[in-house]
Amino acid sequence: MWFVFALLCTFFWGLADLFYKKGSDAKDTNTHLRIAIAVGFVMGIHGFIYWALNPDIGFTPLHIFTYLPVSFFYIVSMIAGYFGLRYLELSISSPIQNSSGAAVAIMCILFLGDRPGVLSAISIVILCVGVFALSVLEKRDETKARKLAGQTVDKKYQFGFIAIIFPLIYCVLDAMGTFLDDIFLDEANGFLTEDQGLLAYEFTFLIVAIVCFVYMVFVKHEQFFIKREKTRYAAAISETAGQFFYVFIIGGNGVITAPIVSSYCVVSLLLSRILLKEKLSIPKYIAIAVIVCGIVLMGVAEGLAEG
Repeated sequence: MWFVFALLCTFFWGLADLFYKKGSDAKDTNTHLRIAIAVGFVMGIHGFIYWALNPDIGFTPLHIFTYLPVSFFYIVSMIAGYFGLRYLELSISSPIQNSSGAAVAIMCILFLGDRPGVLSAISIVILCVGVFALSVLEKRDETKARKLAGQTVDKKYQFGFIAIIFPLIYCVLDAMGTFLDDIFLDEANGFLTEDQGLLAYEFTFLIVAIVCFVYMVFVKHEQFFIKREKTRYAAAISETAGQFFYVFIIGGNGVITAPIVSSYCVVSLLLSRILLKEKLSIPKYIAIAVIVCGIVLMGVAEGLAEG
């Protein structure tokens, strides 16, 4: 079943990216907070259900504070990703965000003195080249659009190059969270189990959602209508479903599951092309293909290391 769960995890995370993009509105300066509220509430509900069904995992509210450094990086990275999607195609954002595995490897080299294997080293180089090329191409398109249209440029091109910074921020912060996960999810050192870490993360996201909701309603005087928020809650449900299946494949066959899950951006790319009708230039597709190859190779290297 772990193979089926790996496919389901990949599908739901790719689907979540699609709904994140559909739920992003360039005209709404608070759209990233609206998405964060939806994700936080859904994760909180899932956390309470999971805790009720598994009372023997030994979770206490104190674990929220213990795991807070990890939750902080994960949550801030996700909100940064939501912000960038306001002005950036999903076809560009998703592959860059999925490159966080390379950032983790670099952090392990710098701070832990790890020596990556040949496959890992090659994948890091491929990912860096692909992301750099995509950034250059996005800047080129922005400059070209400004020259052709002066100041009346489509918002996508006004902020395209700046917006690409946000998936890069996601990549780095998510990598930092993953890096700290190896430290905090270590029972041998007196820290948390994976279940305790999951609940701590989901309840922290719930707290963030409540704070954002209070801010939006009582400070910004924003209104919430179910019809307008349904796409964002579809994203939240898909994200949480992917996380649910991911928990079950952690102990599976890493040689196969790691590259499958790490390449969920391929699902995002297909859905964005089919359902969002996103069209990019051929050079951008080539750069994205390079990034995807690097992600898959990184997943293979990780799987072989676990195997």
